[in-house]
Amino acid sequence: MDRPLRRVRARMSGPYQQYVYAYPHKTAYRPLSPRPALRDVWAAQDRSALFLYLHVPFCEMRCGFCNLFTRTGAPEELTGAYLDALERQATGVADALGDAAFATAAFGGGTPTYLTAPELGRLCDIAARLAPLGAVPLGVETSPATATADRLAVLRERGTTRVSIGVQSFLDVEARAAGRPQRRAEVESALERIRAAGFPTLNIDLIYGIGGQTPATWLHSLDAALAWRPEELYLYPLYVRPLTGLGRRELDWDDQRLQLYRLGRDHLLANGYEQVSMRMFRLPPSTAGAANRVFRGRPTGTEYCCQTDGMVGLGCGARSYTSALHYSFEYAVGARHVRAIIDDYVRETEFASARVGFALTGEERRRRHLIQSLLQADGLDRAAYRERFGTDAAADFDLTAFADRGWLEQTPTTLRLTPDGLARSDALGPALFSPQVRTLMTDYTLH
Repeated sequence: MDRPLRRVRARMSGPYQQYVYAYPHKTAYRPLSPRPALRDVWAAQDRSALFLYLHVPFCEMRCGFCNLFTRTGAPEELTGAYLDALERQATGVADALGDAAFATAAFGGGTPTYLTAPELGRLCDIAARLAPLGAVPLGVETSPATATADRLAVLRERGTTRVSIGVQSFLDVEARAAGRPQRRAEVESALERIRAAGFPTLNIDLIYGIGGQTPATWLHSLDAALAWRPEELYLYPLYVRPLTGLGRRELDWDDQRLQLYRLGRDHLLANGYEQVSMRMFRLPPSTAGAANRVFRGRPTGTEYCCQTDGMVGLGCGARSYTSALHYSFEYAVGARHVRAIIDDYVRETEFASARVGFALTGEERRRRHLIQSLLQADGLDRAAYRERFGTDAAADFDLTAFADRGWLEQTPTTLRLTPDGLARSDALGPALFSPQVRTLMTDYTLH
């Protein structure tokens, strides 16, 4: 099925091409004509274990590295209008889904806790129209400035099981270098409030590759995070992306990022964490004592699996997945275009159809399963792949280029990236994109 990956080296000019958290990327989406009715889109999908995601596109500030779909400084009337539109969308989606069950839920952004405590309560009410909050795991993203006691109390009361806070660095000078003006005292106070609220799972995000960062300062941030014994830690490489605050820099620091990644990985493994993906590390369940965790991949304590199950996204920055169609709203990064899309969304009254998306052929479904599986430390289960598609993944895709370079190990039961291969996930993932997806992404004009 797949052409030999002879040109894999040409596609991989370095180990950091892009963060692959979904396939295909939104820049491969195009307007759908005619727009398919959501009722038809979901009719053939297994709806017994879905992921519900609510997107809040607001932040108190925009970090220098951020290319998320978000805006800053939203007036109160806009957040209220956004929640009104979110409620209309939830009604339309619920009608289209019919009999559906959800295995897990998450609020992301942006920064969901940009909303006030009463607005967060309303956000939970909207989510509860689809998923039984309190009965399924719920993860929520926050920031040091918005993790206030009143907001956290609402989230805890409504069944939140996981809070993820973007710290990035425990050194003020590094945070400023990343375009995130925060103070460590503010970070520590937020972490104290989160722990006091009693959420089963705390995740801390850290970034390596920041200007001026050294192995010593990286270890300093790691140890500062470990002092809170978070159930999860995500280690992200810094990216310089178009239309962001750091986008105009000309940097080449692959060796530094690889060195810091390996240092961080080994430090967390030595401290009792297990590696789930290139980015994610967690305490083993018996150590963490938290049964309900939500992350991209296979959530512990849930039946949801990102390779096979559907995702329902609410909000103008959210995407939805079925086995045959991925869809969303328009995508942008630049402030002017993001604001225009949000303004259009809050005026929208018709949420019964999909407007922008990507239809997956049988070959693309196999490719997505391969990518989503290989980028997890457990790798691809060959029997599960064969049961789903009737073929063997090693026959469908020529991975010899990876194996020859020591990045892939193959056994009769699994295809798994080696530690060196996992370190290069941000290059190996994009190298597996189909020619069609690469062309669509290349031809996309980012606004």
